[in-house]
Amino acid sequence: MELNNLKPAAGATKSGKRIARGQGSGRGGTSTRGHKGAKSRSGYKSKRNFEGGQMPLQMRLPKRGFNSPNRTEYVALNLGRLQAISEKHGLTEITPAALYAAGIIKKNDLLKVLGTGEISAKLTISAHAASNTAKEAIEKAGGSITIA
Repeated sequence: MELNNLKPAAGATKSGKRIARGQGSGRGGTSTRGHKGAKSRSGYKSKRNFEGGQMPLQMRLPKRGFNSPNRTEYVALNLGRLQAISEKHGLTEITPAALYAAGIIKKNDLLKVLGTGEISAKLTISAHAASNTAKEAIEKAGGSITIA
């Protein structure tokens, strides 16, 4: 047995349909494409999302929303949450790096301190932004806040 003698097993292969080889073949005339229309023509290719001329789904649905490229997104932390974080992790200095190490914010998140809740611990806080009520409450508790 040699490579040039190898053949598939008997009955394993079939010859393809010979389309458009005359009326006698049974597949002449329109060559299994039906009558007229785009699909009967050569070079036909259906467009993605084409619905036969019906208004496509992406055009029927309403457009919503707008994302401003100039908007800055902050991760908001209230005073009550900062108090709980300082007690849980034993922190007196709260910085974005310390919060990242504790798994509370992501590495590139911007931090904003908001004034909801009570704070009793004397904390040194470094944030990217803070509300006026948060600043007053932190300073009233004996702590300090710096805006980076």
